[in-house]
This record gives sequence, C-alpha cells and structure tokens, in this order.
Amino acid sequence: MFDPDIAPSGTLLGLLQRGRGDGTLHALAAPRAEALAALHHCVLHDPRRDWQVENRSLYYARLCLDLDAELDEIEQHLFHPDDLVNDDEARTGLALSVLGHLAAYGRADALRLLRRYTAAGSNWEWALDELALRDDDPGLRGLAPAVLARFPETTEGDAELAAVVRGAYEPRPWRLWAGDPHHGPRVRAAAEQGAFDRWQRQMRPSGPRPGWSVHDILLWAQREHDLKPDARRPDAAARCLAAVAGPEDRPELLAAAASAPDAARAAALRHLAEIGDPEVLDLIEAAVTEPDASELVSQAALSAFERMRSISALDRARVWAHRPDALGDAAAAMLSCRGGQYDTPLVLAALRRTVRAEGPDAQILWTLVDGAGRLTISCAAPVLRHVYRETASSHLRGRAARALAATDPSFAAGFAVECLWDCEESTRELAARHAATADTRVVEQLRRLAADPAEEAEVQTAVRSRIGPETPDF
Repeated sequence: MFDPDIAPSGTLLGLLQRGRGDGTLHALAAPRAEALAALHHCVLHDPRRDWQVENRSLYYARLCLDLDAELDEIEQHLFHPDDLVNDDEARTGLALSVLGHLAAYGRADALRLLRRYTAAGSNWEWALDELALRDDDPGLRGLAPAVLARFPETTEGDAELAAVVRGAYEPRPWRLWAGDPHHGPRVRAAAEQGAFDRWQRQMRPSGPRPGWSVHDILLWAQREHDLKPDARRPDAAARCLAAVAGPEDRPELLAAAASAPDAARAAALRHLAEIGDPEVLDLIEAAVTEPDASELVSQAALSAFERMRSISALDRARVWAHRPDALGDAAAAMLSCRGGQYDTPLVLAALRRTVRAEGPDAQILWTLVDGAGRLTISCAAPVLRHVYRETASSHLRGRAARALAATDPSFAAGFAVECLWDCEESTRELAARHAATADTRVVEQLRRLAADPAEEAEVQTAVRSRIGPETPDF
C-alpha cells in the first residue's frame, strides 16, 4: 500500500482517480484531448491506495472505449526502459488489467500488446494471466517459447519454473503447454515438482512449537517475537492458550496481561478478552492509555476489545466513546456495529469528530459510516455526502453510498445516478436498485449494464429487478 497523489475532487482528474461515476460523465462532456490526458494519467499512475481491493480497470477500459482511445501511451509505458530495472507490479498492473478488459471487448490491438509484453516485459506473469482469460489456444501456444526461455535449463532454472507453475493464478496456459510435443515434458516435470514440494511442506511442517503449558506458551511468544518481530506470534500464542489454559491459570494470565513483556502481554490480553474475563476491560484500558505502553501492546489491546461481544463490553464502549483517542475510536466502532438506536448520538458524534480531525480517509470511517447507515441516522447525511465526494477510497465511497441510501431521501435522484458509472461493482449494484428512472441517462445506462458481458452478475440481476410492467421504457 502507498499514498498516491490525488487531485482535488472537483477536477476531472480527481474524479477519475477516485473512480467516481461523475468522472466518466465529465470526461464524456469535456474536450477529448483533456479527457484522454486525465485518463492516461490514471492508467499509467495507479491512483489506488490498495490495488488488491479497489477496482479501476473495467472503469478505465470502458472510458477508453467511449473515448475511442489509442494505446500508444500505454505501450510506451509498458516498454519504457524502467521496465528493465523496476519489476514492481504496481507500475504496470493497472495498465495490463485495462488491456485485458479491452481485449475482452474485442480490441485486437490490446490483445497484441498483451502478447508482446508477455514475451518481453518484467511483469509478464500478470499479462499472461490476462491472456489466459481472453486469448485463444493458438495465441497462448505461441507464447510458450518466449516464456520458457526465461528459465534456463539448469537446476536453478528448473526450480524457478516449478515455483512459477505452482503459483500460477490462471493455470490454463501451463495446461496447454503441458500437452505440447516439444515443451510438454519440461512443463509437466515442473508441475510434478511443484506438487511434490507442496506435499513435502505439508508432511514436514517446520514452524516453531511451544511447550504445552501457559508458562511455556507465554515464554515462546516472547522469544519468537524477539527473533521475528513481524511474525505475529502473540496471535498464535493466544490460540494455543485457548486450548491449554484453565481456571487455575487465571492469576498467571492476569499478571501477564498487566506487566509481562510485550508479546506475552499481548497474547494474555487477547486470550482474556476472548473468554470474557471480568477484569480484562480494565487491563485493556491500562494497556492503551499508560504512557510507556508499546505499540504492540496497545494495538493488541484494541484488537482484543474489538473482538468482544459481551454486554459488559458494550456498556464500557458507551463510557469510552467520548474519548478523543484510539480507545474512543474502538468504542465508537463497536457501537456502530452492535449498538442500539440509543447509541445514535455517540456514533454521530464520533463520525463528525473523525471527519473534522482526520479527514475523509480515516480508517475508522469505514465502520462509522456503516454504523450511520445501520442505525439510519438521518442527520448524518451531510457528513456522509462529504465523505462520498472527498474520499480517495472507492470502497469507502461505496459504503457512504449505502449509508446515504438508508438516510438521505434525495439519494435516488442524486448520487445514485452517478453511481451507475462507479468503478466498484457493489456500488453499481446499489445504484441499479435505487437510481430514479426519471433521468433518461439512468435508463440508457441500465440497458448498457444489462447487455455488457463484462458486467458482474450481481449488477445485472439488480438491473433486471427494475424491469417490469411499471417500467415500460425499458
């Protein structure tokens, strides 16, 4: 994950970077050169904070079709000299995904470009996955010599090939090549080696194993954390404690949760929270608020609190929700998920406080926005509209749209219309169910979504649910 440079939401570039439906509508109304420049900037400089969960490729591919965009800019980006030294997937992944969608729409130039990049580019595995979904068998077979030439016929090369075959996201090309008279023996050998390696790992687990007592588990958690701080041993230790700890071990666990070394303390806190010990809430508050508590301990305490489902945890959340710190955020998040209508003022106050203090992209907003929709807090609509417009996260914008559908009577004739062009399929599905059909653009876009083979089945189901005797214009 990274923090990209996002333009203001009122600009064409800012709208397209966010994947908003208004971005497409404004681009189609803008001068073509300006729209193409903004589109290419987005495709070549991935604007997503987390490309693994946010969608943009189909959104940009559809706009490429609407603008009849050439692929020269994408080609220059893919085959830039930087590709020889920078194999980071984030540099080329979005462009390759856009080409994949264009190929599915019948753009032969996009298909040819994917083939060329598979043969010569550094991120060739991504390109091959795109082709596996769109190319025909002869096209894929023709790539075998170039791909297999990347792996020298040595022990090291064969090991690398086996690892690639084992980890292939789309196995279709490798299955085709396995049946090739010339390349088949090597590909089949690599596949067999990969299967054997996986079997060996399963039969001979090499992970560390703690002793079978509370004392041994806590010692193991701390020792392993000291050796590998990023290995998340406290979580594993807490799971072990669930199988080992009994009532007689409670004093030791309480002492560990209060003052043990960091990893052991984190494991004890999580275990006590999971079993609902009556003293754990005070221990969590101390772990988060004491001045010299480490980040590991405070984060473990917050995580343990968020997992709790008891009435006592909800009661304590109502006490903590007023706090302007991480403990207050966790409490407000719990009330958003599990609170009742009488918790509406606390959730609304936390939502407003967070937007004022941290802006429209704060992580806790995901939960608070959901809470505003779940509790149907009508007076939260202005804040939700602000989050919808300004956030750089398309997932958070989709959550804001769902909350607005529950709280804002103007949603159907307002934001729901532009959501039909949104980059996230879940947001398009919401819009398909709510957008007012009095706007002629809505009817036209619903028809397009219903006929588009690239559209998700859930969206098309939502579109068809709007078609009936009362909507003759369809």
